[in-house]
Amino acid sequence: MELKSGGYLIVDQTEALTTIDVNTGGFVGGRSFDDTIFKTNLEAAQVIARQLRLRNLGGIIIIDFIDMDTEEHKNAVLNEFRKALARDRTRMTVNGFTQLGLVEMTRKRTRESLGQQLCDSCPTCEGKGYLQSSQTISNRIFRDLPKAATYLHGATLRVQAHPSVTQILTAIGKPALR
Repeated sequence: MELKSGGYLIVDQTEALTTIDVNTGGFVGGRSFDDTIFKTNLEAAQVIARQLRLRNLGGIIIIDFIDMDTEEHKNAVLNEFRKALARDRTRMTVNGFTQLGLVEMTRKRTRESLGQQLCDSCPTCEGKGYLQSSQTISNRIFRDLPKAATYLHGATLRVQAHPSVTQILTAIGKPALR
């Protein structure tokens, strides 16, 4: 997930815990490299708090902010993170920075996460990975059809998909595709 500043987040959800890694990416703004790191971490703190709510992530969550040298910067990022989390009504605890420089927290699971709702377990790897569900793929096709139609100029569009996706497309899309 990209940040406005050019940095990005990597969110990895497993059965045991969720990890969030913050990276600077292409962001080089600020007076110094430390300032760049600090600004990226501040922005990431806000975005992470929002993503926890939107994705309904729960359980143990480990956040790897970019390493900061000063305690002042660490405290400011942690305070910004706690302030952003205050909007969330779900019960949680934030334990602060560990000796390894990671932020440990827990957030109560209230229902399935967004990823669990939108994806099916992968039959090839026996549930260790995820595939987008047939419904999610069908929705993406319907969303992208108008874009594709602008390039076709009257030509025929052929959608080739898994039978479970085509079943959804033909059941729902018959009036829309005429």
